[in-house]
Amino acid sequence: MTMKAHLSRQIFAVAFALGALTPAAAHAQFLSYGEDGGGDDSDAGDEGGDSMGTHGGRVSRVRVTPYIEAQQVAQAELSPGSDVLTYSVLAAGLDASLNGRNTQASASLRYERRFGWGKKTNDADVISGVARASFGIVPRTLSFEVGALASRMSVENNGSTVSGNDLSNSITQIYSAYAGPSLTTHAGDVAIDAHYRLGYTRVESPSSLMLAPGQPLVDVFDESVVHNAQVHAGTRAGTVLPVGLGVGAGWVREDVSNLDQRVDDKHARADITIPVSSDVALLGGIGYEHVEISSRDAVRDTLTGDPVIGPDGRYVTDKSAPRRIAFESDGLIWDAGVLWRPSRRTALEAHIGRRYDSTSYYGSFAYAPSSKTSINVSVYDNITGFGGMVTNALSNLPTQFDVLRNPLTGDIGGCVAAQGSLSSGQGACLNNALGSVRSSVFRSRGIMATAGYAGSRVQYGVGAGYDRRKFVAAPGTVLASANGVIDENYWLAGYLNGRIDANSSFGTNVWANWYQSGDALSGDVVAVGATAAYYRSIGNHLTATAAIGTESVNRELLDDIWTAQAMLGLRYSF
Repeated sequence: MTMKAHLSRQIFAVAFALGALTPAAAHAQFLSYGEDGGGDDSDAGDEGGDSMGTHGGRVSRVRVTPYIEAQQVAQAELSPGSDVLTYSVLAAGLDASLNGRNTQASASLRYERRFGWGKKTNDADVISGVARASFGIVPRTLSFEVGALASRMSVENNGSTVSGNDLSNSITQIYSAYAGPSLTTHAGDVAIDAHYRLGYTRVESPSSLMLAPGQPLVDVFDESVVHNAQVHAGTRAGTVLPVGLGVGAGWVREDVSNLDQRVDDKHARADITIPVSSDVALLGGIGYEHVEISSRDAVRDTLTGDPVIGPDGRYVTDKSAPRRIAFESDGLIWDAGVLWRPSRRTALEAHIGRRYDSTSYYGSFAYAPSSKTSINVSVYDNITGFGGMVTNALSNLPTQFDVLRNPLTGDIGGCVAAQGSLSSGQGACLNNALGSVRSSVFRSRGIMATAGYAGSRVQYGVGAGYDRRKFVAAPGTVLASANGVIDENYWLAGYLNGRIDANSSFGTNVWANWYQSGDALSGDVVAVGATAAYYRSIGNHLTATAAIGTESVNRELLDDIWTAQAMLGLRYSF
């Protein structure tokens, strides 16, 4: 690891830990590890609001649970080989939740040290976690939002990712974080909303992937910085005029370190809301947008003309080379849509329009029949890099959720369990964003849907999604071979957790991922897996865990991998 990479990792780890220790963050694993959970699954009284909220004068609820844990894990390779890896784990973590009148947050942070047994099992440090928080600075006016992610993944030869597999030789750590203020205020009858987000994302090794001998490498994303600023001012229908009017502007810029790629998107628009009935309104907007994607080429060998690869395994950027345009769109944008909100628990918004020189679709649906149940669907279309997509997905997470972890590896799953509310936002999963770590900028279109129930004795949920990425790269550069390539990712994830009796509980997870690469030299990858765990409380603070699981990664061009795991562990919660 280079000094730069080591320093970046340490800074992020410290920042993430400090963020989680702030009164912000969620009890993970539901009823596992001896959490209190009396009562039944009745939703009586849910119509009064969020049971964890402070609306109506209720006291805010805070939970902070630090823990230490020891585990013994065995992983058997069932195909194509027969290796058996065993290792011991010492871990420390923190699960916390805060739900107050002006501040809401959830997070789960875990650090573990793995000690390998035998020559084939290496020692390793693993950091994982996710956090999302909104801090009220001026009540109902000014807030400060933060989010962070640390995830351990295995990278396939086509750039797709699957959950960390110790038998893979391409394990990587993904780190991402964002922060920024949000303003909501009024100037007479005019409502003003604005926000700014600064995001940073980094992917560690592998730096590149070989498709086939003599073919260009698949360049793996390194790091990027994202700026996102938006402002909107408008009136509601029936205040000044029978219709609602508004104007807004926005700027999004992402600077990707790989070959100095840059996305620069500026827009300004006016919009109108036309009420049709008490719960239906027509929406429309028109404006101007300028989008530019550019990059530089790699340094070329003076003798062969081949791109130069640096000591970190990535292409060396030619800083002296002129910036080359990969995509540019400049002109009119418009959209038309419908808004349906029959109650405070149901909201639908759908749009069709023109953007990026082509037809664009986007929208969302949210339904929360009770404080324990939530359904969310989102459809999106944007141009971004990997870092921009991850920080955007983080900002769309709800501020109240429970973290789903793999009990065998401690890795976080792609989804969190959102606590039922329309504030759950556009989704509770990161799977669409984390599907591939290719460095090229892309146009991403997709859909994601989640549904969950969080009762006091039983919790279950399912998430599914589709993400289509059309990569954009400048001609004449080393990334030109990726231009126009379309990768598609289909995924499904589900969980069922519950209490067996006063001292024991169970947790189950299943997932499937199908990544189709548009590059014929890459091939497709299908990954499926399942885990089951049993938790038994031993006194007030100690919990014993037994878990089993299996995972299969089927590749079109490489050998398939099928593994089985088993784990025994003890956790002490403070």
